[in-house]
Amino acid sequence: MIRVLLAEDQNMMRGALALLLGMERDMEVVAQVSTGDTIVSTALTARPDVALLDIELPGRSGLDAAADLREEVPDCRVLILTTFGRPGYLRRAMEAGAAGFLVKDGPVEELAEAIRRVLGGETVVDPVLAAAALSAGPSPLTARERDALNASVDGATVADIAAKLHLSESTVRNYLSSAIGKTHTRNRMEAMREARQQGWL
Repeated sequence: MIRVLLAEDQNMMRGALALLLGMERDMEVVAQVSTGDTIVSTALTARPDVALLDIELPGRSGLDAAADLREEVPDCRVLILTTFGRPGYLRRAMEAGAAGFLVKDGPVEELAEAIRRVLGGETVVDPVLAAAALSAGPSPLTARERDALNASVDGATVADIAAKLHLSESTVRNYLSSAIGKTHTRNRMEAMREARQQGWL
């Protein structure tokens, strides 16, 4: 039996996925979590063969959790299943060690087959998204520019961001200014929106 861990914050979606995958003759859902920061600890206990992760989860993103699983539970293959088919997300998922990336609107038969294929050592990527990712190119933002944009949520001031990132205010201004330039936007809120839309954050 293929042991599957499900990480999905929407209860109805998670329950439906568990039910549908449980109907496959060769699959068993051994764990379900609703937050990103419980994925690794649950995987260490349940020892799944494949972890099916949403990207936008409370606590820790599925992309961050994928990288954690690669370090902590290297035998577990990761398949990202998301509503948001953004090229930047695909690149980040592959960099984090994910073996697959699918969008949620596909049929369950394709998902079950993708689980079997990633367990067999293949990489499975939504073909439309793969083409978009190739044409979009890599993220122009540095890790620190991403940090500064991420810390800009909820109207945080430059002083707030500086304190959170343990940086000087002038350094934070430089990172934000650079990110605004690279995203071709007018201010940091627009820059954050554009970066999120592209899947760079």
